[in-house]
Amino acid sequence: MKAENSDIYRVNESPDQVERVPCQVFRHARDASVHVARHIADLIVQRAESGQQCVLGLATGSTPTTIYDELVRLHREEGLSFKNVVTFNLDEYYPMQPEELQSYVRFMREHLFDHVDIPDENVNIPDGQLAEEDVLQACRDYEEKINSVGGIDIQILGIGRTGHIGFNEPGSGRNSRTRLITLDRVTRGDAASDFFGEENVPRRAITMGVGTILEARQIILLAFGEGKAPVVRKAVEEEISTVIAASFLQEHRNARIVLDNAASEHLTRSRSPWLLGDVEWDEAAIRKAVIWLAEDLKKPILKLTEEDYNEEGLQDLLASHGSAYDINLQVFRYLQSTITGWPGGKPAHAKQPGDRDKPGDDIFPKRVLIFSPHPDDDVISMGGTLIRLADQGHEVHVAYQTSGNIAVFDDDATSFAEFANEFNHHFGIAADQSSKLQGEITDFLENKRAAQVDSDAVQQIKGMIRRVEARAATRSCGIPADRLHFMDMPFYETGRVRKKPLSEEDIQLTVDLLQTLQPHQIYAAGDLSDPHGTHRTCLSAILQACHRLKDEQWYQNSTVWLYRGAWQEWSPHQIEVAVPLSPRELMRKRTAIFKHESQKDRALFPGPDPREFWQRAEDRNRTTAALYDSLGLAEYEAIEGFVRWKGDVDSI
Repeated sequence: MKAENSDIYRVNESPDQVERVPCQVFRHARDASVHVARHIADLIVQRAESGQQCVLGLATGSTPTTIYDELVRLHREEGLSFKNVVTFNLDEYYPMQPEELQSYVRFMREHLFDHVDIPDENVNIPDGQLAEEDVLQACRDYEEKINSVGGIDIQILGIGRTGHIGFNEPGSGRNSRTRLITLDRVTRGDAASDFFGEENVPRRAITMGVGTILEARQIILLAFGEGKAPVVRKAVEEEISTVIAASFLQEHRNARIVLDNAASEHLTRSRSPWLLGDVEWDEAAIRKAVIWLAEDLKKPILKLTEEDYNEEGLQDLLASHGSAYDINLQVFRYLQSTITGWPGGKPAHAKQPGDRDKPGDDIFPKRVLIFSPHPDDDVISMGGTLIRLADQGHEVHVAYQTSGNIAVFDDDATSFAEFANEFNHHFGIAADQSSKLQGEITDFLENKRAAQVDSDAVQQIKGMIRRVEARAATRSCGIPADRLHFMDMPFYETGRVRKKPLSEEDIQLTVDLLQTLQPHQIYAAGDLSDPHGTHRTCLSAILQACHRLKDEQWYQNSTVWLYRGAWQEWSPHQIEVAVPLSPRELMRKRTAIFKHESQKDRALFPGPDPREFWQRAEDRNRTTAALYDSLGLAEYEAIEGFVRWKGDVDSI
């Protein structure tokens, strides 16, 4: 049960002036979570052998769930006992009934406590159902109980976009204790999806204070995904500030921050590692360094000089790889080679002298399968490329992996049910049954409690709305309805934000579709920062399916491309294919996105970005084009970028 270090991607003892809290960076979030879980398990066993209790401070949210999964596995399969464990949770919404879907009491039961042998009396979570006049004394009692068991041995933390740990929002002091606090607007916005709308999110919460947290003997803060990278850098590399509560970990003698590769991207060790020491200068590192230098100096790549390299800390690159001129040209030519207006390859009549064939270019037209996690990710993230593929004569199929039914407002479902009833009455189709069903649906929605799970009929109606919109969007892109595949993967169909784990049925559905279509090109969503993990789960299903099919003859001629756009974009040094869009194509893409009317103006689950999805997509596409232009490449209205999957089934 010993914690292994072999799964660490890189651990860098950086100079104190750069990283002020020790950081461990793992290749994948799962590796990081398993590592931490085994560390916790080792301490539990060690304390049990010496007849002592092990006191754990626990967090909620998506970040620690894999830790809890691994602890449950260790209990079931390796006999890890929790009888000597005492737990204290960081926080709870206020007010909050323990049986509510969003309750942290319920969260901990579902993810850990109901699956291990921890005594009920050893579990401690702030009480969200107290009368307000009793909260202050309850907070004092919580502190006293922590002290009575000798303090917390290991405190697990996540980090919010505001830099909060627990619910210690900006302004929380170093010596703050367990208390009732008002939640920041950003925090409430980030929680909106869990409550089916920001208006349903409690405005207050009970949280351990920063001072309470810092008294733990050991602190482990975890952060995963690209979305956490900016605040991680602030907490780790900037001065301590009450604006970023996590920065107080710099004062703790036994704190560390555990990250996946994506969450470390803004740290100096990832963003510009050459400033810290020796670098292995492979092609990817050279490309990253040269683009960084050009961006930093605001110069086109071909205008970078040897003085620029030397003055900005890239002397070693020059020394090992020749002149600035040669390095500049190498990177410039690579970026130039990524740009193509023919994402499916050119037909023979369109090829020009000097065109370089890419793998599979001899097959034209191609059969293309675009996987879309939600019913609008296809047009949001690669709508311009989708349009190009269709216009250029390829057989384009779109597979909508989930129904997206929880992302529809109740009012839209009511309107849709009313329309269906009017339609049936007008044409005399099962009028009595239709009226009865509409009455049941209307009655349910009118009496629905905040954040209540929809009835089966309402879930089906909301799913129908998303399907109709998907058909309208792809129709505007020139894709026939018989090339749309609505998979309704079972892991998603819970009616709740929290989903089931990916199952064999989900993977087999994907395998069957791939085997049926045998596509030459496969496109999948590679942006893993969506707040609820649906993209990550959907991508995992695709990659596992591809891995199972890797020996099939048709698959040998197939390429898997990963797109982004809904939540973030690929960086230029990562992009392997850049598809330029004209103003007209960008407008066609916007039109397709607009067909998803239930997501227009105000999406039910917008995530941390306040812009509408079409605005996000256009801004990211235009920014990529502007960056290519600033690096000295051709000027385009917008660019969609893609990265090729290299066949690593564990790449997420």
